[in-house]
Amino acid sequence: MINPPPDSTLDILYLDNHLIAVNKPTGLLTQSDDSGETSLMDLVKGWIKSEYKKPGKVFLGLVHRLDRPVSGVVVFARTSKGASRLSEQFRNKTTKKFYRALVEGTPASRQGSLTHYLRKGKSLKATVFPRPTTDAKEARLDYEVIESFKNTSLLDIHLHTGRFHQIRAQLAFIHHPIVGDRKYGAHSTLADRRIALHALRMHFQHPTSKEDIVLECPPPQDWHSHQ
Repeated sequence: MINPPPDSTLDILYLDNHLIAVNKPTGLLTQSDDSGETSLMDLVKGWIKSEYKKPGKVFLGLVHRLDRPVSGVVVFARTSKGASRLSEQFRNKTTKKFYRALVEGTPASRQGSLTHYLRKGKSLKATVFPRPTTDAKEARLDYEVIESFKNTSLLDIHLHTGRFHQIRAQLAFIHHPIVGDRKYGAHSTLADRRIALHALRMHFQHPTSKEDIVLECPPPQDWHSHQ
């Protein structure tokens, strides 16, 4: 593992010849869309090009993504072999993904498992169903209440399936929307339309060395003002 230079504009969590992992800031697209806005992928490519003085195009493999208002661990592959092997791990669900969320209220059970069925709508919002429904995909997660405050609670979430807006939709469905997530019924707001959801930790196998890799980064500090 190579230590990134201290003046890096990116918060680099891991770096070697096959992988680069960064802490994605909230509000930034993981991958470019039709808007033409700069994405995390653009920034990482630019950093690699500058750091290693690469003359041509930089290869960077996208193997998973985070929603724009979500922060936290994002892993990219720096080789095509790394990309295919990592993508296979995500497809086979051998990776483990843990999130931290600040939600409105406190769930009745301090820990539990949620299983719902989600359908992605044209409005770019997920509709949740309690039972199997046409065109809806199974969504599963485990949660644990880490700490309760006056109006909010801090949850650790282990995601078992990677559905569109899954954590946001499932928590809202049990009447505990994520702080700042107005799209899913939250009453609270955060600056810059952010939401209090953070990809806290990821476990996976290194695509070439087969070593078990665990990457972690803490959630944003400004959540504390809503506790």
